[in-house]
Amino acid sequence: MEFAIEAKDLTKRFGDFTAVDNISFAIPKGKIFGFLGPNGSGKSTTIRMLCGVLTPSSGDIKVLGKNAIKERESIRQEIGYMSQKFSLYEDLSVEKNLNFYAEIYGISKEVREQRKKELLMMANLAGKEKKIAGTLSGGWKQRLALGCALIHKPKLLILDEPTAGVDPVSRRQFWAIIHELARQGISFLITTHYMDEAESCDLVGFIYNGKIICDVIPPNDLIESENVKGLEDIFIRYVETMTNEKVRTSFHEMKFLHS
Repeated sequence: MEFAIEAKDLTKRFGDFTAVDNISFAIPKGKIFGFLGPNGSGKSTTIRMLCGVLTPSSGDIKVLGKNAIKERESIRQEIGYMSQKFSLYEDLSVEKNLNFYAEIYGISKEVREQRKKELLMMANLAGKEKKIAGTLSGGWKQRLALGCALIHKPKLLILDEPTAGVDPVSRRQFWAIIHELARQGISFLITTHYMDEAESCDLVGFIYNGKIICDVIPPNDLIESENVKGLEDIFIRYVETMTNEKVRTSFHEMKFLHS
């Protein structure tokens, strides 16, 4: 089996703090992997190591069969990245943003024009080429960002909370695009706090306090094995087991509200 991502005993330390603690997982090519965990759990640090932005303290990473440390420049040409925060140029038009990213990756004008046409159709942005990116709604911005991440024809897309703050209709449309791209052979690593999105992934894995806390497994298999209603119940159960504390909210009466 060919893998899009292989991490073995991966660790990242910042001084005395261990952000990622000896994690191992493997994601087959062409699959959608939901990488789940609360804020501060180590997801973003892991992603930065996969992208070659951070060097691991120890362990090994292979991305698309290549050593992510020794061949990081080659890997960057084969992956696309999209962050939670809209990171394109808001004062440029839709078309100029696509042109800019095409030029970064050295795509010829002829190839660029054909890809732009297809990406605009995919993102339902045809006819909006001249609109300034900053004036687009949240859902349109994310589709444009996805188009820019795809312009160089990557084999792996890493999406960090791509639908945070996006309305439900746009979220559903965005995920329809992801599933279609996966059918065309693109691999995905996606972080999300929406458990309905995670349940539509091919595989999921949970990270907490820098540690992988379950095997990478299809979400339905995990739900069935744990005999619960959904992934949120599973994650809360794992957190309670690891911390030996019940997940609860604390509330202190605010007397000034009654005065």
